[in-house]
Amino acid sequence: MTAVLEVRDLRTHLPTRRGVVKAVDGVSFSIKAREIVGIVGESGCGKSTLCSTLVRLLPPQAQLSGKVMFKGQDLLTIDRDAMRAIRGRDITMVLQNPMTALDPVFTVGSQLREVLRWNSGMSAGERVRRALEMLKSVRIPSPEERLENYPHQMSGGMKQRVLTAMATALKPALLLADEPTTALDVTIQEQILGLFADIRDELGTAIVLVTHDLGVVRRLCDRVLIMYAGRIVESGATEAIFTAPRHPYTQALLASIPRMGEGVSRLRAIEGQIPDLSNLPPGCAFAPRCPHRMRRCAEYPPVFGSGDTTVRCWLHDDKADAA
Repeated sequence: MTAVLEVRDLRTHLPTRRGVVKAVDGVSFSIKAREIVGIVGESGCGKSTLCSTLVRLLPPQAQLSGKVMFKGQDLLTIDRDAMRAIRGRDITMVLQNPMTALDPVFTVGSQLREVLRWNSGMSAGERVRRALEMLKSVRIPSPEERLENYPHQMSGGMKQRVLTAMATALKPALLLADEPTTALDVTIQEQILGLFADIRDELGTAIVLVTHDLGVVRRLCDRVLIMYAGRIVESGATEAIFTAPRHPYTQALLASIPRMGEGVSRLRAIEGQIPDLSNLPPGCAFAPRCPHRMRRCAEYPPVFGSGDTTVRCWLHDDKADAA
């Protein structure tokens, strides 16, 4: 199946007073139609910056390189008007905080119609009808009444559904969901995840799901990208990652998940801190925290594996010096 999005050696470097922050540093992956790919990692590893880079919502000083191929175009090189035509129509994004993502001074209906006004050629009457259909599509009860509600009159779960309706109004090819279940209780989380699965099945939309919640990933995603310090250190099918993780960081993440019925006096944690992205250590950035580190870790490892199943760790090189 042809890839909807092809990302190759993508780098997003942000100059600051402390130095250049390498928020995304040589990331490559692809995503196919009807596929849900999870991007997982600790806070500060570059997940959200990666999504912002894909739709070019970055400060002007950001230094970008690599390729982001979408429908035969490199999104890093097209002009602003061309990018604006793609963003919000062909590629859309659900932001991570539903409590603040909607404008509090406009009704939900007016905000839905505004999305349609900027991204479609619909008449005013068509926009009114389509806004109602959008709320029905995300299963909001009494949608006619909700169109006249202001955001503060809706629950967090309903706001997230409204944001999802906005993002899928024009049947995008790719949906970027940045921590879509943050601040929602478990029951509402399950409903939102079910909604994303329905969007994939009904619209054929490919979805990139950014999260730190491994339970969400296993529940919803076809493939997983494990991100650490701006780089993808492991990728593979979801079940393969969960049952046989290969990178020490992935293993540590999975080991830190508490399990029902397991009696432990202390939860497992990954020792140390994620490195400063403006002052990364030489070689493998995880080496200072890794129980398997060796001399060769001072050199950054290449990709071992092929296709969608890869890992960046010298442990998977037969020539690695284990001394």
